[in-house]
Amino acid sequence: MTTKTGSGTRNLKQRVKTAHKRTLSSQKWLERQLNDPYVARAKREGYRSRAAFKLLEIDEKFHLLKSGQRVVDLGAAPGGWSQIAAKKVGAKGKVVGIDLLPIDPLPGVEFIELDFLDESAPGKLIAMLGGPADIVMSDMAANTTGHKKTDHLRIMGLAEAAIYFAREILAPGGAFVAKVFQGGTESQLLADLKRDFALVRHVKPSASRSDSAELYVLATGFRGGAADETPSA
Repeated sequence: MTTKTGSGTRNLKQRVKTAHKRTLSSQKWLERQLNDPYVARAKREGYRSRAAFKLLEIDEKFHLLKSGQRVVDLGAAPGGWSQIAAKKVGAKGKVVGIDLLPIDPLPGVEFIELDFLDESAPGKLIAMLGGPADIVMSDMAANTTGHKKTDHLRIMGLAEAAIYFAREILAPGGAFVAKVFQGGTESQLLADLKRDFALVRHVKPSASRSDSAELYVLATGFRGGAADETPSA
């Protein structure tokens, strides 16, 4: 919020008083949420998370989502990315979100409560989509420990698992977008993607906090291809 004085306008950030049982890290997180313009904007515009604006920006720049596409959202909770995808692909498309957590229903999205690493997951999702996916997207982040190297390895491991999953269900020419962190091990991940996709790039949406090492990897033009036949669930 702002207040005007005789000398002009100055910004006043909301501060959170330290609660008896609140840790310093949780206090800082809460302060950041209260002062985050994307959090406020998400509430105003009816999106389930501020992360929705990251996908919106990526799509506006690279025209990733199109009418009629089949889309898989890995680690979909609370559903912000699925919301955007459903609006973009429209009634002719199909969006399936998968997560270990239950997710409140969303128009145009079908959710499944399942670990995407489960052996049955690729077949089930292809069946739910009615065929191979055009896009696999992931805004997943591993639980943090506070140790930068450990946290980086965890998020990169999750991204690698998402890539492996994408190979299983993407149609030829399909796309993959996922959260990664800067930190020294992403070069191998990029090399793997370049073998499977025609074009691979890093993206840093403005909705990603400037003090975060968070990046997104966007890979398009998948050279492989999941089977065209729809398996039984």
